[in-house]
Amino acid sequence: MKKDLARNEYIKDASRYLRGTLAEGVADGVTGAISEDDQQLVKFHGMYMQDDRDLRAERTKKKLEKAFSFMIRLRIPGGVVTPAQWLQLDNIARTYANGTLRLTTRQTFQYHGVIKQNLKTTMKAIDASLLDTIAACGDVNRNVLAATNPRHTTAHAAAHKLATDLSSHLLPKTGAYREIWLDGEKIAGGEEAENEPVYGKHYLPRKFKTVVAVPPDNDVDIYAHDLGFIAILDKKGAIEGWNVTIGGGMGMTHGEPDTYPRTADVLGFCAPEDAIKVGEAVLTVQRDWGDRTNRKHARLKYTVEDRGLDAYRAEVETRIGKKLGAPRPFAFDANYDRYGWTEGDNGRHHLTLFVENGRVRDIPDGPQLLAGLRKIAEVHDGEFRCTANQNVVIANVCSEDRAKIDALVAAYKLTAHTGALRRNAMACVSLPTCGLGLAESERYLPTLVTALEERLAIHGLAEDEITIRMTGCPNGCARPYIAEIGLVGKRPEQYNLYLGGDFAGKRLSKLYAEDVTHDGIIAALDPLFAAYAKKRKKGERFGNFLIRGKYVAKTSNGADFHKNTGPGPAAQSLAGAA
Repeated sequence: MKKDLARNEYIKDASRYLRGTLAEGVADGVTGAISEDDQQLVKFHGMYMQDDRDLRAERTKKKLEKAFSFMIRLRIPGGVVTPAQWLQLDNIARTYANGTLRLTTRQTFQYHGVIKQNLKTTMKAIDASLLDTIAACGDVNRNVLAATNPRHTTAHAAAHKLATDLSSHLLPKTGAYREIWLDGEKIAGGEEAENEPVYGKHYLPRKFKTVVAVPPDNDVDIYAHDLGFIAILDKKGAIEGWNVTIGGGMGMTHGEPDTYPRTADVLGFCAPEDAIKVGEAVLTVQRDWGDRTNRKHARLKYTVEDRGLDAYRAEVETRIGKKLGAPRPFAFDANYDRYGWTEGDNGRHHLTLFVENGRVRDIPDGPQLLAGLRKIAEVHDGEFRCTANQNVVIANVCSEDRAKIDALVAAYKLTAHTGALRRNAMACVSLPTCGLGLAESERYLPTLVTALEERLAIHGLAEDEITIRMTGCPNGCARPYIAEIGLVGKRPEQYNLYLGGDFAGKRLSKLYAEDVTHDGIIAALDPLFAAYAKKRKKGERFGNFLIRGKYVAKTSNGADFHKNTGPGPAAQSLAGAA
């Protein structure tokens, strides 16, 4: 291997197909941690090693090891689980994790607080539920998202099938997962007899995220991902084919303008029977063309920026042996979840419930989400669907069972009133467990939303749908850069404020203010809310208003994200008037 490769490339090269010394490290009872190299490899198995940062200072003072534990993320393409699986996952959360289930922006579940001595037992329990965690993290195709709004049954079934088929086809083939966690048999002839037909020995340069959308709903935020498939329907609602998108991604690094979020481009159109090989071709081009020397420049979005969309398309077409079609017309109108009951075109009913920041727990004097959803799972004969907005759908309910579900929802306060801003809010976990967190996110956003709701109500905007998203660091796990209001942690209690994203998730936002505190966020947004209430056009969304009114500059894409930042002329006039 070349000497100038990123360190992770050497770790993968020496890993024996993702084994490393994980088996030995997990068996070592002297420490709650694993080695630094294994911390990179364990991501491919669906885990991150973390510690409770709230306890760091105290434990350091007492000369104790950090309070290490593991976050475990499941691979559930399309986010669908059975009631029996929900009950098993609930039991695992209460037995081995911190007593909560965390619905993620990856349309799956995370466990937090699993200590090393319980790792194998937890993984075996997940396997017993007929689920797994392989490739939920790491330099591979991760959990594949699919549209969840079930109004159009045929189209959404097709989206879910494509998600599961893509996930299976692009899954790493290494036997390391079963060998390490499930006491599976070792490969005959040793690891060198193994083969990764899609990835090769070194897998991908960085993570790779795939989604499947069904217009007019962009509930999977298709423009924020490496690879996407947009359903093109005929007049009867059947799938004619898929528009393919590539080159989206959210992460960046503070103070490094050569890193930036990017929205995806439409590559072309493919027939249903070609979708899998198109997906593999897009992935393998990135495998071969992606930057393996600089991990901050290793995502597909940078490959598209460097090589150009036309060159990428030509290489994909060479690998699939045919031309892609011209993109077909489509339109998205929102990237939020549609709460309440929905009836699908097959007569089955689906109830979407709001879960604040995806944390399934019992709140004193509030929603009893953990207990309530467990009770529903005991009587429900349909399925549960996680959403990419961290909510849950009680899906495929027959008409005669709606009253039974409604009674349990009421008894456990699962539809306690939430305002429009809160319904459209999303936060990553960040502190105290995420090692990358620079500021609070999940624990702080509800407080900020309450304060902003008060200002919105004063301006008569209490029920206006506005997206707000927060992350504790610039990696962007909650996709803040395509929200109408985005907040990204800079340091404790300070955030960068981004404005002007599109309500349907089609446009990046723009940096409006740096290093703002709680009071500064409110002070920056309040006059903009007032102007929006007075000057907006009929049906105009907040992000679009800010750009039309020149309160903030419009971002076209990619590197333009860092240009023309700060308040626009209209916002400067507001400040002058104040």
